[in-house]
This record gives sequence, structure tokens and C-alpha cells, in this order.
Amino acid sequence: MTLLALGINHNTAPIEIRERVAFSPDQMAAALGAACQQLNIAEIAILSTCNRTEIYVWGDVGEVAILRWLADFHQLTLAELEPYRYLHQDEAAIQHMMQVAAGLDSLVLGEPQILGQMKSAYAVANAASTVGRGLHYGFQQVFNIAKRVRSETAIGENPVSVAFAAVSLAQQIFSDLKQDTALLIGAGETIELVARHLLNSGIKKLILANRTLARAERLAAEFACEAILLADIPEHLHRADIVISSTASQLPLLGKGAVESALKKRKHKPMFMVDIAVPRDIEAEVDELDDVYLYTVDDLRSVIDENKKSREAEARKADLIISEGVAQYESELRALQAVSTIKAYRQKAESLRDVELAKAVKSLQAGAEAEQVLGQLARSLTNKLIHAPTRKLKQASADGRSEVIDISKELLDIEPQHKHK
Repeated sequence: MTLLALGINHNTAPIEIRERVAFSPDQMAAALGAACQQLNIAEIAILSTCNRTEIYVWGDVGEVAILRWLADFHQLTLAELEPYRYLHQDEAAIQHMMQVAAGLDSLVLGEPQILGQMKSAYAVANAASTVGRGLHYGFQQVFNIAKRVRSETAIGENPVSVAFAAVSLAQQIFSDLKQDTALLIGAGETIELVARHLLNSGIKKLILANRTLARAERLAAEFACEAILLADIPEHLHRADIVISSTASQLPLLGKGAVESALKKRKHKPMFMVDIAVPRDIEAEVDELDDVYLYTVDDLRSVIDENKKSREAEARKADLIISEGVAQYESELRALQAVSTIKAYRQKAESLRDVELAKAVKSLQAGAEAEQVLGQLARSLTNKLIHAPTRKLKQASADGRSEVIDISKELLDIEPQHKHK
């Protein structure tokens, strides 16, 4: 069996490609089942975030087959994905997964959210019954190493998140946020972080929009702001100086027409927009409007890169921990490969034991002497257990296969007794 990690991320593909291969939460269970059936595999998990889509497989399947399935699922051609994909196998695959979980492969070096997203990917696959012994063992090792990186290095201390970068960009455009109003679309972890950063920056007016009002109202109560439904955004959009969006919608929530109408109501007072979502929540055509400053998650790189250097030394420490983790994974995986053989050998021994024990019980019930029965049981069981190894050792010796004799000494933990003259 082989461990494969195939993916497309922010380093290899623009947002226009990443959003087309993203999986929504509603799609995930069906996607996992379809992949197992079409690829003829039993173990698969999918990680889908704003910066990456990665497929983890434990089985015997080729790269092209996985990539073709991904393309077909999202109604793309193989040629559209091939230039942007990467593939890691076995040792390189587990190393990559550890780097991802530890935040070393993130747009924001050391960002903590990715570990939770990877744990969620594992949980969803486990619930869909597409995780077996191979992926389970791999993911547990990944989580253990990511935890070590967090506890033994400072890479996660005060990380610059995408949320922080978005607010920092807003501060560069609006010198004083106290007089501005921000509309936040979505109610997930990223938007919650955005809200906290905005409030810390002094903003006084926040509007939270979400598909379900209950979630938005919970955050609104926490941040003492206003909550609305996504459907109500057109009525309130003109009030927003800043719009930051991060939802799991597969289709844009804000189109050029809606923004154009809001600008007219604002008398063309500029609007700053950051679309963190993948797929994007705001149509790309909105950027064509003169009074809109629209940024995507890819545009936040410059803000993030300024704060990256302070964590690079910690990243090198993390690399050493990951190297140790990969070596441990490989060692323990090799040990696991012997489990089926050990299990079969134990079952064979127990079967021989049960047969001889049944004979002994039968002899005792017939009135035979206990001492005689026990002696016969011991002799018969010993002969049965050593019969096959003895026969194979004699044959190996006759065939001149001395390496088998040497291995057998180690396996059986014996040293042959030599006759002394």
C-alpha cells in the first residue's frame, strides 16, 4: 500500500483555479464515497480550505487517476489542473502532511487554524467510513507532530492571520477606523477573528451578515453589533465603508450590480472590500468599479510577508521535529506491516493448541492418568509447533540458503549448541 498526497495550493495555483477545485462541506461526504467507488480504494480524506485542496489516499492508485477524478468531480479537464498540482508519496507525503498541520506550508507561516481544519477533514472522512488503518495511523502521527511543533517552538505565537492581514490593509486605506462601518459576511472562525481585530483597531460600527440569523446574533451579542441575514445585504450595503467576506458559499454573494447600486446611494464614497473566501464571495467584475478597492486572499501576501521573518527561525526548529516524526512514522509503519503475519501465526498456534487440548480432555474423561495425559499434551503440542519451522530450516540448509538459517536464529532467539570434542 502507498500513501499519496495530491494537491493544489496558494503556492502553485491562482485563486481562479483554487476556487474551482474547492469542496463545500455539503459536498464532502458524497465526494469521498464517489472517490472510493471510482478509484477502487477504501481510504481517502480531503482537506479543502481557502488556500488549498489536498487529497490523501492510502491504497494502490496512480496520480493520474486521482487527478482525473478531481477534474471530473468539478467538471474540469485534466489539462486545466495538471500545471498546478503537486504529488507526494509515502515518506514525502507524511512529511508534507505534517508541514501542513504545523502551519509551515500556510500562506501565514505558523497559522493555527489549519490544524483544526485537518482534524475536521479526518473526522469527516472517518464518519464517511473512508478511513482505515493506514490513514488513521498517518493522521494520528501528523496530529502528534503538529502538537509538538506548537508546544516546543514559538512559531504559533502571535501569528499574522489572514484576518489580521485584512484589517491591517483596511488601516492602510482608512487612517482612522473609528468613523467607519464594517460589514462582515459569514460567521465562521475567520470572520470572528476579523471582528476582534477591527474592534481592537477602534471601529465602532459592525454589521454581521450570515445565512442563519442565530449564528450572526450570537456573535453580534458578543461584539455588541448588528446582525442581518445574507438576503438583507443589498438593503444595508450602502452603509458599509469596509466589507470583509468569508463564507462557504459555492456561488458569489455580491455581484457588480448590487455594489454599483450601493455606490450610488453612497454618492460614490469609496468602499474597501476583502474577499477571503474560496470560492470567492464577491464577483471579480466588482473590481472594475472606480470607487471600489477589492482584494482577494492572494492580495494579502505583502502584508503577511512583512511579518514572516520573525517566525522563520522557529520554522527551522519545527523542521527538525518533523524530520524526527517522519523517521518515527516510517519505523512504526514497518513494524505494523508485520502485524498480519504475527496475527496469522498466533491463530495457527492457537488452533494447534485447541486440537491437542481437546484430545487431552477426551483422554482424561476416558480415565487416563493425568500425568500421562499432560506429558502427551506437551510432547504433541511441541512437535506440532516446531514441525513447519523445522521442515523449512532443513530445506533451506539443503538448498544452501544460509541467510534463512541466520534469520531464523534471530527470530527464534536461539544459538545452536556445538558438540565439544
